[in-house]
Amino acid sequence: MADHRSKLLVCVFLVLTTQTFSELTDKINITYVNSAVEKGAVCLDGTPPAYYHSVGFGDGADNWLVYLEGGAWCNSTETCLERVQIKWLASTSTRPAIRYVSGIFTVNQTFNQAFYNWNKVIVVYCDGASFTGDVEEVDPTTNLHYRGARIFRAVIDDLLAKGMKNAKNAVLTGSSAGGLATILNCDRFRSLVSHATRVKCISDSGFFIHSKNMPGAYEREAYFTQVAELHGMAKALPQSCASKMNPGLCLFPEYVIKDMQTPLFILDSLFDLYQIKEMLAPFVGGYKEQWDDCTTNLTLCTSSQLQIMKDHRTAVLETLQEVESPSLGIFVHTCFLHTHVLDKDGWRCSFVARNVLANKTIEEAIDDWYYDRSSFQQIDTYTTVPRNCTVSRDNDIMNQRCLHPKHVHPMY
Repeated sequence: MADHRSKLLVCVFLVLTTQTFSELTDKINITYVNSAVEKGAVCLDGTPPAYYHSVGFGDGADNWLVYLEGGAWCNSTETCLERVQIKWLASTSTRPAIRYVSGIFTVNQTFNQAFYNWNKVIVVYCDGASFTGDVEEVDPTTNLHYRGARIFRAVIDDLLAKGMKNAKNAVLTGSSAGGLATILNCDRFRSLVSHATRVKCISDSGFFIHSKNMPGAYEREAYFTQVAELHGMAKALPQSCASKMNPGLCLFPEYVIKDMQTPLFILDSLFDLYQIKEMLAPFVGGYKEQWDDCTTNLTLCTSSQLQIMKDHRTAVLETLQEVESPSLGIFVHTCFLHTHVLDKDGWRCSFVARNVLANKTIEEAIDDWYYDRSSFQQIDTYTTVPRNCTVSRDNDIMNQRCLHPKHVHPMY
């Protein structure tokens, strides 16, 4: 895989800057699950798990959406210690008391008709293994704790005690490594919210592919194998996968989804920025600076780089065909980006970024699928190169374009 420290800094940057302050209009408070410490459910550095909770109201008071943060993984003692040094992805000690949010988390019905009045929870990601690690022993020289699976269970138990046990509708979702965590914990979540009428999962940019015939296949498999072994993930991973193959392979969703019992929605891109930049480009040759230029500005990509991206697109399409099922929702586009639902232009206002399929925005597609109005399965198979879907994040400009479509370029 690519140089870990630089990649980690990229992950932190994405987490911190996906939204600009001007776009964020809602705020939610942090809750620390201090009782989890005695159960050994702690972050990499031993601090207690935490989450942010926006309380539901009206007819959404008994509905719950739980979002798992992302931020890549650590595959060695050294890379986990790097996370501890940076703090953000290994600890709750530096998390702010108040978090400003948008997209799927806003309480403004205009911009979030699907979930505006639900209980909405953001679970802090601080374990480095997509909420699935569980190692009892702690090395006293490093004080590293690999307890992601315990964090997941402790947070869910806390939420159940605060009313989620009475949920009528429930959603587990997450982005990037949190999108992968959503897939890996989906059936477990459903079993814990057993009285809910409708339980489904939404993976946002978590469909990381093995891509066995593309450069770096061995390195991708080796990396995830190291993550699984270091964090003791085998017993926490879906046993339908881990009992049949190398547990590291179970971090590629294609080996898990076919046996899932809970309905899943895949929201992703055929040209996912993170997969291309961090999981493919380092293994195809060429100078890192050239790939940095290309992934920062698509107009600077060479014909050979574009061909590699096209080959990746083909691999994603083939992998999607392997996991297709009637209960699987799909919104897979061709924008060159990574993660969606925390932003207006990745949710209700995705048409502003010309990111619609079957004339539906991302929110409309997921809303229809969740309430069984449509088995939404749409992939942009017509576009063969990545598209730049960047839009202004200024709140006033975004609102104007979202509320008045005539100011927007024609929908794609």
